[in-house]
Amino acid sequence: MKTLFINIKELLQTRETNIDKVSGAEMAELPTIKNAFLLIENDIILDFGSMEKCPTEADKVIDVNGKIILPTWCDSHTHIVYAGNREQEFVDRINGLSYEEIANRGGGILNSAKKLNETSEDELYHQSKKRLEEVMLQGTGAVEIKSGYGLTVNGELKMLRVIKRLAENYPIKIKATFLGAHAFPKEYKENHQAYIDVIINEMLPKIAEEKLADYIDAFLETGYFSVEETEQIMLAGKKYGMIPKIHVNQFTAINGIEACVKHQALTVDHLEIVTDEDIEVLKNSSTMPVALPSCSYFISIPYTPARKMLNAGLPLALASDFNPGTTPSGNMNFVVATACIKMKMTPEEAINAATINGAYAMGISNTHGSITEGKKANIIITKELNSYYEIPYRFGSNLIDKVMIDGKFIE
Repeated sequence: MKTLFINIKELLQTRETNIDKVSGAEMAELPTIKNAFLLIENDIILDFGSMEKCPTEADKVIDVNGKIILPTWCDSHTHIVYAGNREQEFVDRINGLSYEEIANRGGGILNSAKKLNETSEDELYHQSKKRLEEVMLQGTGAVEIKSGYGLTVNGELKMLRVIKRLAENYPIKIKATFLGAHAFPKEYKENHQAYIDVIINEMLPKIAEEKLADYIDAFLETGYFSVEETEQIMLAGKKYGMIPKIHVNQFTAINGIEACVKHQALTVDHLEIVTDEDIEVLKNSSTMPVALPSCSYFISIPYTPARKMLNAGLPLALASDFNPGTTPSGNMNFVVATACIKMKMTPEEAINAATINGAYAMGISNTHGSITEGKKANIIITKELNSYYEIPYRFGSNLIDKVMIDGKFIE
């Protein structure tokens, strides 16, 4: 089945050759074709170019005059699988409590863990699939989902099995990350190594046996997992083929980025606090920095210093951090807008960060993240727009007309 889109006002992120990421000044360059066509065969991009070279043979022709087409968002950091919500903590923050104070009162991650362990696997799946369907309609065509709200062997396995079910039942590309090292359960507060032993000796073998995770993560932060503890976890995960993708530098800088780069982490995520030393460590590494601006927006913490990082020649990806406590939204359109408004990224940089660099941050650069022959037919068709600058400019409006994932429109 060949589908031909014609009279595209502008086709964004067109890459003739399959590059895996863009960095520094390259991020300001977004290749596009005005007055374009796009030809799809089944679930694969077959051809694209200017209307002057438009083919004539297709099973279905769709005229999108006045509309813009771009690849779907690649959201490389989410916690979509969770039980219940933490709306009371939202009010607590309004009343002046900090993230740390809420956590010390039994809120935060431990609150989510309690709810999750009380929720059946089927109910957890039912709650999570609604969120997945929502983000697909908002233009996300690939998503990483973490565990980390179980903090018990059964709880973590339950989460990862739900992620696997979602991947089996929906066309969206899903990568699973094991985040048993999200927080220390109360009973291990004074004995960190005992819980790390549970992660390494009990959780990891079972997860590997069922092939439930692609990546391994830890919350490397003051008051959570230390550099040394995170290194133990990264090494243990790598023995089972799980590449590290690590939460780091959200509140403090404790040389965690250096440890992640040393262990060939695919990504370092959050980075609201970034030192000059961190930037030097990231230079010439294969590790992708990932910013989560809607988390900064929601809990009023600093934004990742994008301009400083890009000016130093680094790449940057954007992700939603969709989770019940600090970012109860997976809307990547808002993420892109917030990066422009609050992090002073240009629309070109933000779109690159949420597409091609987001794909790199999920390890799927060969199939997602750009309009390239042979890649997946995952596209966003906007409503009629003056230019793609309207995507971040009209941050509160739904500018999406249709979303196609794996060659099929999402209803």
